[in-house]
Amino acid sequence: MNPTKVSRQNLKKLTDLPNIGTACAADLRLLGINTPTDLIGRSPFELYKQLCDKTGVRHDPCMIDVLMSITRFMDGEAPREWWAYTAERKKLYK
Repeated sequence: MNPTKVSRQNLKKLTDLPNIGTACAADLRLLGINTPTDLIGRSPFELYKQLCDKTGVRHDPCMIDVLMSITRFMDGEAPREWWAYTAERKKLYK
């Protein structure tokens, strides 16, 4: 969902999260993430590694940005576009 349209009062399904559409929701379900609250306290880097391992494919590192956006949102930050995390990811992920 577009981050400007996200409402914390209406977080029932994965596609209610910022930056998550049907394809990303399917990736999250593959990791055992079925509800937004399943993301609380999770590491975006570990989720990315698990996704790559589970699918046998190295996903685009921008997926880390998306994962950062949703884990941070579920930990209380304001909703932001996924690309707001790109510079930070590039510093942390080699």
